[in-house]
Amino acid sequence: MTKKYFAFLLFLLCIISCDYKIKQTEDIDEDKISIDVERYDRIQSRYLTTGDFSALQQMSTGYPMETRILIEDILGIGQVDDADINTKLLNFFQDTIAQSLIIETETQYAKLDDINSQLTSAFHQLKKMFPDIEIPTFYAQISALRQSIIVSDDAVGISLDKYLGEDYPLYRHYYSQEQRATMNRKNILPDCLTFFLISKFPLSNFEMRTQQQRDNHLAKIQWIVNKAMGKTFFDSEYVKKINQTLSKKKNTNLYEFLKDTLTI
Repeated sequence: MTKKYFAFLLFLLCIISCDYKIKQTEDIDEDKISIDVERYDRIQSRYLTTGDFSALQQMSTGYPMETRILIEDILGIGQVDDADINTKLLNFFQDTIAQSLIIETETQYAKLDDINSQLTSAFHQLKKMFPDIEIPTFYAQISALRQSIIVSDDAVGISLDKYLGEDYPLYRHYYSQEQRATMNRKNILPDCLTFFLISKFPLSNFEMRTQQQRDNHLAKIQWIVNKAMGKTFFDSEYVKKINQTLSKKKNTNLYEFLKDTLTI
């Protein structure tokens, strides 16, 4: 695990433990699961490129939580109720780099049918593994490269501008080759599942754990993500050991498996 990825993981766990909870929903019929990512990014794009006041109103009234998280937690430009916050938000995205990022994001992600289908299929599998797991809503956003996935009180936010492909020219100025290799469309699903599951099954006393315990817990999450995706996406040595161990056991209680802090 890279230092930057671990730092981001620590940041995410702090946000989840301090501020947010995954939403509480009524019982969900597994056969009726259908996930459609809400296109908050399109409303953002309209306001940030044209200054359309109606788009700003829609951001504030239709997506108040998403807008607050964007302004206060992701961009860190002030409080959502500050008198001049709308101007700050608009100005933040007015340089040519930010504008090109918005345009490229909306071009590459004109449609999200594949992402919707993948999320729906994966959560069908998660419900089989964890019958009591609650299904969050998903929304797309543009975060000016600040975050990839944000788990908030009743939703998972996907920053599409962090998934424009490892060859996207702007990325070369800010990210290593190893980092860019994960900034592709194919990484959206595993990233969503990973950070959602981390929020549902956090490692207790995270800051007090050894690096080996942290890596082991993340590998458990990644093993479950592989199962939900129906393929081996994560293939670290830790994940391989977990797979070998569980293949020898029958009727493993996955809830207890994730709570167990013993290193495999």
